[in-house]
Amino acid sequence: MIKVLRAALLVGLAAIVAAAPAQAQAQDDGGNSGVSDGPRVAVQPYIEVSQILSAELTPGDDVLTYTQVAAGVDVSATGRNSGGSLSLRYERNIGYGASDGIDSDTFSGVARGYLSIIPRSLTLDAGALASRTRIDGSGGVTANPLVQDDAESQIYSGYVGPTLATRVGAVDVTGSARVGYTRLEANDAIVTPSGAVADVFDDSVTYNAQLRAATRPGEPLPVGIGVGGGYFQEDISNLDQRVRDTYVRADVTVPVTSNLSVVGGVGYEDVEVSSRDALRDVNGDPVIGTDGRLVTDTSAPRQLAFDIDGFIWDVGVLWRPSSRTSLAATVGRRYDSTTYYGNFTFVPDSRSQLSISVYDAVSGFGGSLTNSLAALPTEFSAIRNSLTGDFGGCVGGESGAGCAGLFGSVRSAAFRSRGAQIAYQRQVGRLNAAIAAGYDNRRFIAAPGTILAAADGVTDESYYVRSSLNRPIGNNANLAVNGYVNWFGRGDGINGNVTGYGTSAAYSRSLTGKLSARAAVAVDYLDSDLSADDFAFATALLGLRYDF
Repeated sequence: MIKVLRAALLVGLAAIVAAAPAQAQAQDDGGNSGVSDGPRVAVQPYIEVSQILSAELTPGDDVLTYTQVAAGVDVSATGRNSGGSLSLRYERNIGYGASDGIDSDTFSGVARGYLSIIPRSLTLDAGALASRTRIDGSGGVTANPLVQDDAESQIYSGYVGPTLATRVGAVDVTGSARVGYTRLEANDAIVTPSGAVADVFDDSVTYNAQLRAATRPGEPLPVGIGVGGGYFQEDISNLDQRVRDTYVRADVTVPVTSNLSVVGGVGYEDVEVSSRDALRDVNGDPVIGTDGRLVTDTSAPRQLAFDIDGFIWDVGVLWRPSSRTSLAATVGRRYDSTTYYGNFTFVPDSRSQLSISVYDAVSGFGGSLTNSLAALPTEFSAIRNSLTGDFGGCVGGESGAGCAGLFGSVRSAAFRSRGAQIAYQRQVGRLNAAIAAGYDNRRFIAAPGTILAAADGVTDESYYVRSSLNRPIGNNANLAVNGYVNWFGRGDGINGNVTGYGTSAAYSRSLTGKLSARAAVAVDYLDSDLSADDFAFATALLGLRYDF
């Protein structure tokens, strides 16, 4: 059933993206006399057949060969009020002889789309992703696992909900509501450095709603005023954890110059994190289910791990010197401590863009992932591994670049996440380049007296860098080069640091109008405290691709 839901979610996103231009065209045909560039839609399905050789460089010298068959589709659609992008790929790896153990099926991809319900007022937003990942006993994630890696897992996430943006008299009314679902599937139980089974995230459902009404400075008062509220809840299946955050607030915007304003707000917030304990056997030891995860004692009372309510405030600046530059930076008090958040966007010309974001939130793994997915641009190209085709979590495109929250820890416990992301892309002649980097700090929250108590206050850290270069060569060939670096640090004093990095390059050349030949090479390196050895692999590919 879960597999059917995943497929339906991705297909539904494709339908939303495909329907957007049709709706925009229908609106144009209805007599709209405004100037419009018209809908733009590009659908590119393809199939690939490749032969791959993978050689272990260290600590061993095994050489494996296998066949890879893949089918996928890339969609980009833009209408007057609707549009989106989708990149979906199915891959089948077929081993033979000594390579039988690498047989696998994988879905990977990402989609973001919006469908206009009431033009320029109400839209339906949706997003989904699927990614193959590597998770080891430290709880760290590597977004580019090797095909023959036994620690391979799969992450699925999606959300859907309406977004409101309208004006009632002199009042701007904005709001949104989202329902999201995230699931992590591990092939085998993840083992910690001590030999115990790790308590990694299973799945969760999230609910997120916000509503705000505000006036603009000078309309009608010299300052802008606003009131609003929000609600967030994440129900995590592991030990029946629940994160609930409710707030109301009022804010004021004071213009200083024509492009600079000071903003401030006050309000009330109630944040709770709670869970149940694990089921115990006759010896008092926690019971582990067949899926390698702790079994929840549903008869046990719910216990609070975090309960903060009271006064919140923040002050900051809004700076918009032109349509190409904007800054929003805020400092304040939330979650019973100082908080910082904001974003900066700089688009100096049509060929380059820089974006920076700083965040601070309390959630579980699923809530963090769906929030970052919703923040991705709707016009993009998925950045994939040049050799395997894996989606590593980042996208780039004319409307901006960004990364979903696939990096960091996958512990099941809820956490306070603070960090920053930066993305830059530039086109130089026919060369397209993009780079994204980020830092994430997760301080875990767990109830005392429960099996999760040992994780309370533990802080895991992660850094990541993603880069891509793509350049046409002549009229019939293309060269793509990608690179990545991941670093994960476990915060409970156990040796669990993980470092992974690698690079890949692919060359393709058109043989006919639709058929092209591909060649690719990659080198990947993994250093984990869980093993006395470092692992390095070199991989090469030769194949054919047919674009329909």
